[in-house]
Amino acid sequence: MENILLYVIVALGISIIINIFLKRLGISQIIGYILTGTIIAYAFDLRAVSNSHTLGLVGEFGIVFLMFTIGLEISLAKMGTMKKEIFGNGSMQVGFTAIVVYAISHYVYNLDLKSSLIISLAFALSSTAVVLSYLKSSKEIYTPYGQKATGILIFQDIVVIPILILISFLTNEGDESVFVIVQNTFLSAIIVFGLLFVVGKRLMTWLLHFSASSKLDELFMGSVLFIVVSASLLAHYMGFSYSLGAFVAGMIIAETKYHHKVESDIAPFKDILLGTFFVVVGMKIDVELFVENIGLIIGLFLIVSFLKTVIMYALLRLTSSKSSSLKTALALSQVGEFSFVIFAVASMGGLLDESLAQFLVLVVIFSMVVTPFFITKINSIAEFFIKEKNVATDISLISIKENHVVVCGYSVVGKFVAKHLDEFDAPYVIIDNNPKHVEEALLDEKEAYLGDMSKLSILNALHVENAAAVIVTLDNTEKKRLICEAVLNHTKNVNLVVKVVSLEEKEKLADLDITVIVDGKLEVARVLVERMLTCQLKYR
Repeated sequence: MENILLYVIVALGISIIINIFLKRLGISQIIGYILTGTIIAYAFDLRAVSNSHTLGLVGEFGIVFLMFTIGLEISLAKMGTMKKEIFGNGSMQVGFTAIVVYAISHYVYNLDLKSSLIISLAFALSSTAVVLSYLKSSKEIYTPYGQKATGILIFQDIVVIPILILISFLTNEGDESVFVIVQNTFLSAIIVFGLLFVVGKRLMTWLLHFSASSKLDELFMGSVLFIVVSASLLAHYMGFSYSLGAFVAGMIIAETKYHHKVESDIAPFKDILLGTFFVVVGMKIDVELFVENIGLIIGLFLIVSFLKTVIMYALLRLTSSKSSSLKTALALSQVGEFSFVIFAVASMGGLLDESLAQFLVLVVIFSMVVTPFFITKINSIAEFFIKEKNVATDISLISIKENHVVVCGYSVVGKFVAKHLDEFDAPYVIIDNNPKHVEEALLDEKEAYLGDMSKLSILNALHVENAAAVIVTLDNTEKKRLICEAVLNHTKNVNLVVKVVSLEEKEKLADLDITVIVDGKLEVARVLVERMLTCQLKYR
């Protein structure tokens, strides 16, 4: 017990010191946690226990809480609107990548059929932990490429289940038929989703309601932890991954009014446990083996990343723009953490040579170490290769303005707002992240720019701190909230006027210090009554 406490304290101290240093250099804390794990493993000779089930389980719960927070962002309704991103793009990406990697492994490197199949399926997956952590922290998760990347990652997490079933079937050498395995899995899925969505939804809502009404933060936090862990254990007991149960629980809570409170309260636990996961990853690094094979490891990583980028870009270009396709492809070009599980299970089952499995694990770790360095540069890389500036994108040319109105969004409502501002001869500038809307505004001879108003650089360029008002006319609730948060964090000296279309949307924005919230339905009702009162009575 004393030794365990010593390891924990030393690991905590090392990670703090390393991450403070890396923060000043602008390097992701993920690198700090991985370095901490490697240092601890060698300093205390813990390499033998780095593959222990208990340690792996502790690390895996970092992914569990990450997937729970992703579930909070994707309600059932939103998942329905993301069918193309999740099942369309996801299935094509995994399928085509696996086919290409299998062909190279089997026909070029002459690996046997089973080994080639395992490697192809593992390398088709990307890192949920690294990519989604960045997308959420940078708010890129709400951009077109962020939505595509999130959808594909969700599909990859789901497809891990049939991959593990396939490995189990290959390991058992046909003791059970594929039909029996698939049938049992399907029945288990019905039970899990039935219990969580039918029974669990009512229990979760009831528990959150009473714990919130107690006005004790520790009770509410305890209720959230109970829900996450219970859903994870249920999914695992029925043969699925812990993270799938947590993801479903997050989707259920996303439908409740406690969505934002749960997300803010759970964030510290998610970050700490996610850090633990990367510490465990660092403990798996065999420095001697890495140094001996560094050329092969880097070469294989570059080949896999290049193949995944090209395949994904080609597939996404069928339905998306060049810029969005390239950004998504670059973001998901690495190899993911679930590959550890696939290689470990395949190695224990005799499907993969142990020395080959260790080498492949180092490739995965190298991929996860490198990714945080370049993922923050995705926008710059995409702009270097692809020039799509066919509208007014150079927002830096805006002259210094004062007492102007910033109109966010030039859809139907935005056009009427601009029309009425013209009637009052009020100075204004239009900002929209949809090139089509910006082109329409320019054709209407408006001062309009392409940009995302949730970004600090855009707020500075628009001189929001000097504006008389900011009018937000967008329809997307999540994007609307991000913009409001960004404006309020940037300045408190501006009137923030926001359009909403439902009571539910109004409640989701209620915690923000918005100057005026205009409820579209309420205003229509008021105008209808006013117009009725001005009508002359008809006599028979």
